[in-house]
Amino acid sequence: MVNEIRNELVNHIIPFWDSLEDKERGGFYGFMDNSLKLDKDAEKGVILHSRILWFYSSCYIALKDEKLLEKAKGCYEFMSKYCVDRENGGVYWMVNADGSVKDDMKHTYCQAFFVYALSLYYDASKDESALALAMDIFNTIEEKCTDEVAYLEAMSRTWEIVENDALSENGLMADKTMNTTLHLLEAYTELYRVSKDEKVLSRLKFQTRIFLDKIFYKEDDRLLVFFDKNLDVIGDIHSYGHDIEATWLLDRACDVMGDKELSAEVKAMNEKIVANIAKLAYRNGSLLNERDKTEINTWRIWWVQAEAVVGFTNGYQRYGKPEYLDMAKNIWGYIRDNLVDKREGGEWYSQLDENGKPADFKAVVDPWKCPYHNGRMCLEIMSRLG
Repeated sequence: MVNEIRNELVNHIIPFWDSLEDKERGGFYGFMDNSLKLDKDAEKGVILHSRILWFYSSCYIALKDEKLLEKAKGCYEFMSKYCVDRENGGVYWMVNADGSVKDDMKHTYCQAFFVYALSLYYDASKDESALALAMDIFNTIEEKCTDEVAYLEAMSRTWEIVENDALSENGLMADKTMNTTLHLLEAYTELYRVSKDEKVLSRLKFQTRIFLDKIFYKEDDRLLVFFDKNLDVIGDIHSYGHDIEATWLLDRACDVMGDKELSAEVKAMNEKIVANIAKLAYRNGSLLNERDKTEINTWRIWWVQAEAVVGFTNGYQRYGKPEYLDMAKNIWGYIRDNLVDKREGGEWYSQLDENGKPADFKAVVDPWKCPYHNGRMCLEIMSRLG
């Protein structure tokens, strides 16, 4: 499995994204449809570019190939030039192909991924300007994106609250989400690791407690998804992919923080979540998507499968249950045989139906489809089992 995954990263995923670099206008092309038709004039998502910056920075750290650091540097220069609002603080949601502002919404989720990317780019490059910018965005998040309860979601260019269309779904409009809190925790974990800033540590512990005290639903051993402004749950949704992803990201946060008591609490919670996901969502060597009330969504989503490989591997390592490693191996086999796009010029399909047929309405590259989940799966398995 390790050798296959390393080959997938080095000889497939990295070359695919290398080919999408926009050498004329900077950054990377923002859209490729399911027929592999590239739109060089498509808008460029800031989340997409943050994830690309994270990807190349992390790959350089693991593989020590200078070409990877060059790609990361080019992406960083594009983002720091065009995506940062120097007047009002924070980063935009979307820019045009030439870098001009397309959508000036400020979303906490987007700020989080920028901090995540900058932390890894600093780790790779030792460029002090990247760490300074990461700390600046961190301080902006803490000033503009919080209330007395938790973290806010969508705001205007000048930080007035707007409707959270971007991260709401299933007919709901959420004031706060598990998803944003999770990726803030992910970002602050890496920012604390590279900065050792005590304020970052304090807020990382605050986020961890939100998971333990508010987001974890003890009656069903699962994480709640959508909330009102007071962090009271709305809707009845269980996101299987986010549950398995959250377990290993929370474990990693605790490892970086080095807080033994918090780590013990999180481990006890995560062990229950992993067992629950293994029981409810693992089917025929792959992971189902989610449950909305009584309806089970059976699409096999690219990122859900990737996070399941890491999450079950982490569960095997933490709890010593060999069946979790077997699940990770089987899901990798499903990815290798079904999700990996064998067409020349392809990468991974976005999602498959129960019969393994790709969804022709889903893009190969778009503001959300990126090298982050699948690239990270490769790097994590290489590091953990290599």
